[in-house]
Amino acid sequence: MTADQITFLVFGGILILALVFDLGLLSKKNQKVTIKQALYQTFFWVGLALAFFVFMWFQEGQTLALEYLSAYLMEWSLSIDNIFVFILIFSSFGVKEKHYGRVLLIGILMAIIFRILFITVGVALVEKFEWVLYVFGLFLVYTGYKMFTANKDEAFDPHDTKIYRYLKRVLPLVPHDGDGKYSVRENGKRRYTILFVVVIMLAAIDLVFALDSIPAVMGISRNKVVIYTSNIFAVLGLRSLFFLLRGAVNKFDFLQQGIAIVLVFIGLKMLAEKWINEVVDKTTQVFISLGVIMVCISGAIFYSIFIKKKGLPKEVKENEVY
Repeated sequence: MTADQITFLVFGGILILALVFDLGLLSKKNQKVTIKQALYQTFFWVGLALAFFVFMWFQEGQTLALEYLSAYLMEWSLSIDNIFVFILIFSSFGVKEKHYGRVLLIGILMAIIFRILFITVGVALVEKFEWVLYVFGLFLVYTGYKMFTANKDEAFDPHDTKIYRYLKRVLPLVPHDGDGKYSVRENGKRRYTILFVVVIMLAAIDLVFALDSIPAVMGISRNKVVIYTSNIFAVLGLRSLFFLLRGAVNKFDFLQQGIAIVLVFIGLKMLAEKWINEVVDKTTQVFISLGVIMVCISGAIFYSIFIKKKGLPKEVKENEVY
């Protein structure tokens, strides 16, 4: 058995045990999740991801372990953007708070399945057509530029998305949650509730975000173990992060710009990889990538929280009374 096969086997075992623990102990039906519970769950998933980093260090070596950590941090920071959209979806469809946990769990599990398929296709394309990496690089540079210059005041309406319009056209929907059910029978016919719609939208929206994040991870590492595990660990932590940050996510006004700089950096790195490899060894490249990710993300969060107070008039910012 190869080192990669052992790593995948360990990862699969950890994943199954973690999901059983999460489903059995941390996720009870119709239960509201407090900030304290969300904090514990976030510690659990982040701690698990970091423990796997230590395992990777001993099993796969320093370089791959650092690639995994870089990719995980990249995905984790991108997930905050997911959470902002998730909050809008729950609010727009009027989902009751007691249903949040289960709906998020099912949506995220579906997102994992979609991501695995997406990653598999992406890896296969790169292995067969290496020039696809240059396409990914250009896409990341373009996406980073658009993200950096995007107007955050533009409203996102979940009811006005192609996903919702398609579901509304092909499925018989009802405008209620069926008391926590995903489908109900009315007048002898099967109809789908808003909870079903929200689950599908969560998975679909995450897949849209994956169009940015998966190429970005492939810009950090080509190793399948790194790509799969970093993505899945980051997505599994989405639910606890949602409950932890849902009241504060709009305070990270400049996180989007920090992520955009990282995407441009990784895109340029992919485009110039041939020449970079001639002057910089792989381990040094990984350290540089990890450093850029940490500085940009932490800097953007710090700037958002401690420097700028968005939404307050200038005179209030200058003469604020504490």
